[in-house]
Amino acid sequence: MFKIIFVFISFLVGSCISTPSINQNSPAPVPTPEENTDKNATASMLVALSFDDGPNNTITPKMLDILEEHGVPASFFVIGQYINDSSAKQMQRAVALGCEIQNHSYTHTYMTQLSTESFKDEIERTDDLVEKYVSTRPAYFRPPYINHNPSMHAAIDHTFISGVGCQDWEANRTAQMRYDDLMAKVQDGDIILLHDFEGNVNTVEALKMIIPELKKRGFTMVTVSELFKRKGVTPKDGYIYTNVLQETPYQNR
Repeated sequence: MFKIIFVFISFLVGSCISTPSINQNSPAPVPTPEENTDKNATASMLVALSFDDGPNNTITPKMLDILEEHGVPASFFVIGQYINDSSAKQMQRAVALGCEIQNHSYTHTYMTQLSTESFKDEIERTDDLVEKYVSTRPAYFRPPYINHNPSMHAAIDHTFISGVGCQDWEANRTAQMRYDDLMAKVQDGDIILLHDFEGNVNTVEALKMIIPELKKRGFTMVTVSELFKRKGVTPKDGYIYTNVLQETPYQNR
């Protein structure tokens, strides 16, 4: 009798604590945002494309066509004496595409050879023209020939910009040479320096290769001002920037 009762109780207890069956048709758990993050993602890798020596109605629009095709912005450092009612349309188109217009002086001269009053005038005249046509004033300045000194830094209320280039002002350098040179050294935080002056067709062709390769390597292209912002860098007076993560004192280079 006791043996029968013991077996019956064991059966009941076993039924209560048995492991429930798994429904093979149940959906898989939804990963959390942390689990769903690609650890190899490179969205934080940023560079800024920039162009010197425009605007004009031949090369500048070709650069804009390529930027528009690939959906990327750039910063155009313009020379004031080249801005007029006609060329200003290229600046306006650039802004409409998400680009920005910055200052590259009025006459593209060696500014360290000018008086303080003269180089301030170079900046003001160009700033005024940019504001006239696109309704914003430049906050960044690239000195012609990257020629600068302490007096300029003290007198000009702009962040000084240099850049990583590929000597694309030299006519004998092919598009492939320009591309190879630039892509061998580009890194996160760089300000890429190219030129959109009249006749610079090899850089137009190089740009067609540069943008896709930058994307392939995981770089996002932004404007110079956005590069500082997204990298959390506040520009400092008395410095010139080739890479926003690396500060270079005003020493002439």
